[in-house]
Amino acid sequence: MNDTVTITIPGPEDLYLFHEGRLFRSYRVMGAHRAESGGLSGVRFSVWAPHAKEVRVVGDFNRWDGSRHAMRKVSVWGVWSLFIPGVQEGEYYKYEIVTAEGAVLLKADPYAFRSELAPGTASRVCALGGYRWGDRAWQESRAHRSVYRSPVNVYEMHLGTWKKKSGGEHLTYTELADELIPYVKDMGYTHIELLPLAEHPYERSWGYQATGYYSVTSRFGTPQQFMQFVDRCHQAGIGVILDWVPGHFVKDEHGLRQFDGKPLYECADPERAEKQEWGTLAFDFAKPEVVSFLISNALFWLDVYHIDGLRVDAVASMLYLNFGRPHDRKLLNSEGGESNLEAVAFLKLLNETVYRHYPDALMMAEDSSDWPLVTAPVHDGGLGFGFKWNMGWMNDMLRYMEIDPYFRPGSHHQLTFSIMYTYSENYVLPLSHDEVVHGKRSLLGKMPGDYWQKFANLRALYGYMTAHPGKKLLFMGGEFGQFDEWKDLEDLDWELLGYDSHRSMHRYVRELNRLYLEESSLWELDHEPAGFRWIDPHDRSQSVVTFMRSGAEPHNFLIVLVNFTPVYHRQYRIGVPAAGEYVELFNSDAGQYGGSGKLNEGRLRTESVPWHGERQSLHIAVPPLAAVYLRPIKLTGQAGARQGLDTLRESSPARRKRSGAAKQKGTAIRERGQADA
Repeated sequence: MNDTVTITIPGPEDLYLFHEGRLFRSYRVMGAHRAESGGLSGVRFSVWAPHAKEVRVVGDFNRWDGSRHAMRKVSVWGVWSLFIPGVQEGEYYKYEIVTAEGAVLLKADPYAFRSELAPGTASRVCALGGYRWGDRAWQESRAHRSVYRSPVNVYEMHLGTWKKKSGGEHLTYTELADELIPYVKDMGYTHIELLPLAEHPYERSWGYQATGYYSVTSRFGTPQQFMQFVDRCHQAGIGVILDWVPGHFVKDEHGLRQFDGKPLYECADPERAEKQEWGTLAFDFAKPEVVSFLISNALFWLDVYHIDGLRVDAVASMLYLNFGRPHDRKLLNSEGGESNLEAVAFLKLLNETVYRHYPDALMMAEDSSDWPLVTAPVHDGGLGFGFKWNMGWMNDMLRYMEIDPYFRPGSHHQLTFSIMYTYSENYVLPLSHDEVVHGKRSLLGKMPGDYWQKFANLRALYGYMTAHPGKKLLFMGGEFGQFDEWKDLEDLDWELLGYDSHRSMHRYVRELNRLYLEESSLWELDHEPAGFRWIDPHDRSQSVVTFMRSGAEPHNFLIVLVNFTPVYHRQYRIGVPAAGEYVELFNSDAGQYGGSGKLNEGRLRTESVPWHGERQSLHIAVPPLAAVYLRPIKLTGQAGARQGLDTLRESSPARRKRSGAAKQKGTAIRERGQADA
């Protein structure tokens, strides 16, 4: 772990590796760095601009007159460098680039560590070393646990709209740490995921259209304040994941677009450069210097800010040349296919590099396609990510939940289909920001029925999500039933907690999260088929599913039943794997959660009535629109249950050790026809 930024003049070896696409900490030599030369203190500036006729540094220190500070080209492939004595911390600057045609451009530094507060567009001199981290215990514990066999429950959030000050101003990183960290800890989340924090000119791009890839946004404070924010998260036992956008960038004049007068960071072919759907430009992964820039940036966030992992945005838009393109303007690669071969190679190199330096990092792909082996190791033919967002589960579940319960039997397959492919990748189940904006309505707003049924439906969805294999992610506001969809210029409607239904939902999510953390059967074998078994997926007429989640030990299992209709079943029989006594561990219909209070109280004793392929069964009460979790407390048939579960485990080794052929088979039945968020 590197807590300081070592600065050097770009030497021959650095330049060689940079131009080979292998200088994976290029931020240490490119950009603006405090330095000394000839006994004088100042700043060394270095920038890549191969098509430029001349490059100058302009800023406060020379009254923005570039004639005094022309840079010198230090590589034949276009790196320019200059030491300027007397430049101080915090001073504003840009590069004045004279193009081959004689035009003069003013560009922000692609490697700047700090940027002017928007709407300003200048870069700022900033030294990142010197912060004293206090998260050693967190780093050591992270290195000694397997994230795949640990609970991962992510609170996704946009720092600018979680909460605001009374006058509408943003909270600072320090103020967010004071309020957010205790809240997240109390709610039972293991990680927060932050929408992109790289500097971006347009507030409503939410950070997904960046200009300053190495500048943590100034909207909420300084780089050191953000370090303290992450440090305090770690000291509280909360991991930090950052959304990262290597697929495209904005066209703003001060940014990367035609940086030296010609396409540089983007493809020279405008057909390949344009991201028409978003009005942005695609990175050119065929350029080694672009690869050095982006992979260095990924490591930068982990090196300098101790970020625990990256959620890589819009992977499908990188993998496919024709993503978002009209059918009559298709592009083909050199092999005649539609995949972006250079992007595929980049993603593999990215993951190999990150995991080489940070074996315990979280690398998550937001991929809406059916690309195979996204989370398989590169040496097994995969892209090398640790996790993939399960967009198929998300789309199927939200479509299902929007259906009137009367008609849900006709769509019962949407509840159960995900299990057929859930072990083809390491999945995260996302209910993200993209599903509650742009007219899609909030999660609560999507639910059918009257006021009570909307909340009951949402509780049932969360109960099913928590018990379904895969790690979990929920966007802010969903935990208390935000009624309006996400208003991306305002803070959340916290005043709703003054109403019983929303306060009860908030309590429900907190206690469900805590149950998830405590019950290892809900996460220990998330990515192994032995961790899940259907008891009854076929009760479509009543829209009920029943299944078992198992931990590593045979006696460690839960029975989960979810009823997706508003019908109360006073006695509903389910098969169970072992005779004995069970208790109701959790019921989303409990009165304190806003439910009708239809509970299973006391001990539930099995009967020797064969059911669902089991020798033993239980009669239980099934509340309306509810999730019920049962736990065994005394098993008289425990030996038989252990033998059956051991057999299941022996036939289902860890997903990552399965053959490529088995994985390929799994991908053939994965999510169908999802649109990239």
